[in-house]
Amino acid sequence: MNTLATILLSALPLAAGWAVHVRWLGRCLSTARRDPLTGLRTRDGFTRRATVLLKDPRAVVVLADVDKFKRINDTFGHAAGDALLKATADRLAHHVGRSGVAGRLGGDEFAAVLIDDRGTAGDMLAVLHGVLARPVDGQDPAVHTTVSLGWVRAADFPDDDLSGLLRRADEAMYGAKQARTGTRRAGLGRLFATLAGRRAGRTGARADVPVIGVAA
Repeated sequence: MNTLATILLSALPLAAGWAVHVRWLGRCLSTARRDPLTGLRTRDGFTRRATVLLKDPRAVVVLADVDKFKRINDTFGHAAGDALLKATADRLAHHVGRSGVAGRLGGDEFAAVLIDDRGTAGDMLAVLHGVLARPVDGQDPAVHTTVSLGWVRAADFPDDDLSGLLRRADEAMYGAKQARTGTRRAGLGRLFATLAGRRAGRTGARADVPVIGVAA
């Protein structure tokens, strides 16, 4: 056996070990980008996939917030609250489908980007709002609440990145929550200053900043 063949044979175990290590690292990275409770993508994983989807002019950004979630936890316990979050995540992911992406941004707040093939996002999200309000399977029927949805078409604000679109969806969601309308589309109007995509008054937002613009 010549020297080259000997070297190649001796390198095979090392190459095989490295391949296994790379696969293991890939699994660890994938796990790190998944929320352990709901199985949805975490903020980082969601951002990566959503940024790609926003290149499609049919993309719609949705922000969802569970209404009166603290009351569920306080009344029925954290296990019931976790079950509600898991059911909300499963229903949202099913509705978004394989062509879109859903993620848990934290707590009882979720986000999604869906591809609106037929221009019927408003109707589809109205249906989703009803689905999200259903009682949780296997739980006390009283363990349910509504979920407020705010949404925006990316094509309406072509200069906005994902963070900007989430801010607009967040404003719309807050309007829907206040008016108890279930869903609301982000339209033309005031966009309030936020920090890290958080509406003024929400955790992580600054309260000492002025309005930063008016959508045109």
